[in-house]
Amino acid sequence: MIVVVAAVVVTHVVKLRKVSAPTQGGYQVPTQLDRGDFADVSAPWLVAVFTSATCSTCADVFNKASVLACADVAVREVEYNAAKSLHTKYAIDAVPAVVVADSRGVVRSAFLGPVKAQDLWAAVAECREPGSTPEPQLGHEHDH
Repeated sequence: MIVVVAAVVVTHVVKLRKVSAPTQGGYQVPTQLDRGDFADVSAPWLVAVFTSATCSTCADVFNKASVLACADVAVREVEYNAAKSLHTKYAIDAVPAVVVADSRGVVRSAFLGPVKAQDLWAAVAECREPGSTPEPQLGHEHDH
């Protein structure tokens, strides 16, 4: 009987000491884009929207981003089936992913998942003209 009690106690102690498996890290966005991957883009700012044709949220996010297109801001959709190599190159493992990159390809702002139009637009405005919005941290929640 003592052996059984000892075995139960040891089993319980081992379970208590067992370290939980680490939780998985969150999804990441790239910190740098190669502007050469977007050869048709000469605008100083690039808004790249990584999407998938099977993602309804992606279409909504791309529509919101499209409004930003102007002489200084190029907006490009990077759809998974059409540009698998770019999804792989930039380790895009969740869509929609929006990145705002400057003329050197440095990602200045990013969003993962659904985004409110006003938040996306304000983030791009803040990138273009720092201090111009009341919430300069928008799009920096995923900083590395």
